[in-house]
Amino acid sequence: MATSTVENYIKRIFMDQPTGTGLMPLGRLAKIMNVVPGTATTMVKTLSESGLARYRPREGVRLTPAGEKLALHVLRRHRLIELFLVRVLGVDWSEVHPEAEELEHAISDKLLARIDELLGKPAFDPHGDPIPSAAGKLSRSRVQPLIACNAGARMRIARITDQDSRFLRYANSHGLVPGAKLHLKDRDAQGDSILVQVNGRKPLNLGSSAGAKIMVEPHAKARTKRAT
Repeated sequence: MATSTVENYIKRIFMDQPTGTGLMPLGRLAKIMNVVPGTATTMVKTLSESGLARYRPREGVRLTPAGEKLALHVLRRHRLIELFLVRVLGVDWSEVHPEAEELEHAISDKLLARIDELLGKPAFDPHGDPIPSAAGKLSRSRVQPLIACNAGARMRIARITDQDSRFLRYANSHGLVPGAKLHLKDRDAQGDSILVQVNGRKPLNLGSSAGAKIMVEPHAKARTKRAT
């Protein structure tokens, strides 16, 4: 049985390791986990000895298939719990991330399966992140940051990547939630901002930082089992 610390490291490596066969630098892992590099290195060595990760000194780390399987299971728990807290208990979507961080290590597989059934086997969590299946499969849709779209584009919000409660409250107050329809009306290169219209509302100026946190997909593309 993996400890909560092991699960936290495994999850973060999975979410941040490069695509393909690249390694995640240990300096980046230490920063994400808010620990000194030596602590991250010690844990990575433990993961390597347990067969959950592949570690190369001075190069980085990458999960093994066994590590990725565990990471997907933790992600599934986390995202289903988030959706349960929002949809069933009425917790604001800006507050569920830290709660799920705690509960994901304590919930049993039996209870998780009941929650999955209750929610109708959803495919996305409240922030638009895909929920891994019980078999450990994770769908990866083709999305791009809103800030990368051209003026005139009509898109649909797929995900909000920033879990910070303040940003989520800001996004919600302006209708910037998964499923909302967007029209990118103009770009201001000098002001490093974009002008967007959300679901026909009054146009809104967004800075490049905010636009980078909002992932979008083509307007005509439908997503099934939307979380919100």
